[in-house]
This record gives sequence, structure tokens and C-alpha cells, in this order.
Amino acid sequence: MNISIIIPTFNEEETIAETLSNICNATEKQNDIEIIISDASDDSTLGIAENFPVRTCRSPKGRSIQMNRGADIATGTILYFLHADTLPPHGFTESIVNTVEQGRPAGCFQMCFDDPHWLMQTYGWFTRLPLMFCRGGDQSLFITRDLFNRIGGFNEKMRIMEDIEIIERINKHSTFAILDDAVITSSRKYTVNGRIRLQIIFGTIHLLYAMGFDLDILADFYSRNIS
Repeated sequence: MNISIIIPTFNEEETIAETLSNICNATEKQNDIEIIISDASDDSTLGIAENFPVRTCRSPKGRSIQMNRGADIATGTILYFLHADTLPPHGFTESIVNTVEQGRPAGCFQMCFDDPHWLMQTYGWFTRLPLMFCRGGDQSLFITRDLFNRIGGFNEKMRIMEDIEIIERINKHSTFAILDDAVITSSRKYTVNGRIRLQIIFGTIHLLYAMGFDLDILADFYSRNIS
């Protein structure tokens, strides 16, 4: 099986080089991996990315749209969606392929933050639990091309919560695997918005989504409260 790693980017000039260096070093001896940058930036993100062995495409802003555009040009039998400020674990490609070969066509990794503070590590610990409010796009997502096509890809109407919505549809067709290893993701939003405050905001958004609130209300709440 070959894997297409799809990274949506928007003004990630400060982080994209580290992410791509990490991925390229981890996969340099593998010929069955491609890396796709789906970019909506107005900074130098794309120029930096083009210094690496990646494929690029331009897209309107929005993770759902960008990830679908990346998937459109991907050649892999497995699609792996990864945020630009998240580093996958050692041996992540083998873990993904082994999981798919075991009959589990979609899943994610657990997550830990790059902040050693006990509260941030506690937040990360909860991502091992098979509960929807413990899921999030920072954990990354792998899915077979076949299943991705069958469920219609990401819902481009989702301005936020696109990761939760697609997992809900995956669960209607198959089991969703949570792997033992953890990605390392940036805690920069918590640094800016406050460790406790931001988690309360995220929890509120999850609750409003579960209660069926209008998607525009959720997106506006996010934009008004998170820097």
C-alpha cells in the first residue's frame, strides 16, 4: 500500500520546514510515500515547502476544502491528513499500513503537546479514550482511498469540526482505530489563549455541535474567542 500524506497549510512559514524535515527524514528510504501540501497561504509557506520533495496545490482557505483538494491529486491507496504544526510518531507509516491490513481502514494516533506542563500532558492523555469529545484534527487521520470516496470526503460546508463530522460518518461504515503511538502537536494556541480558557472554549464548541447548533454559530463563536 502507498500513502499520500496531505498537509493543509495557511500561513505556516514558521512551522512547515520542521514538519517537512521530520517527515522526509522518517520516510527517505520509502518509495511508496508522497507528500502533498494543499496551500491557501499569503506568506512564504509554499516557497519553503517547495524546497522539499513534495507535491503542491493551491486551494481556497478552509481545512475541509484544502484536504479534499489534496486528496483529489493524491495517488495513494491510503490518505493521511496531518496538520502543519504536528509531528507524526516514529514508524508512523508502518503503523498505519499494519492497521489497514488488519481490516481497520481508518483511524488516528493519540496526541501529546510540545508543552511539558502537567495540564497539557493531561489533555493529551485523554486522547487515548474512544470518546468523540476526545477526538480532534491534531491527532491526524488516516483513511483508505476507497472508504474516503465512499463517504464523500470532507464536508466542505464545515468551517470547523470537520474532523469530528468525518469520523462520525466513518463510524457508520467501519470501526475507527486509535493507535498506541502519539503525534506531537504545537501548544501555541494554548500559549496565546490560556491553557484552561482554551480548553473550556473547545469543550463548549463540542457541546454546541452535539446539541445541533447551526454551523455558522459555531464558527463565529470560534473566531470571536480564539486568537
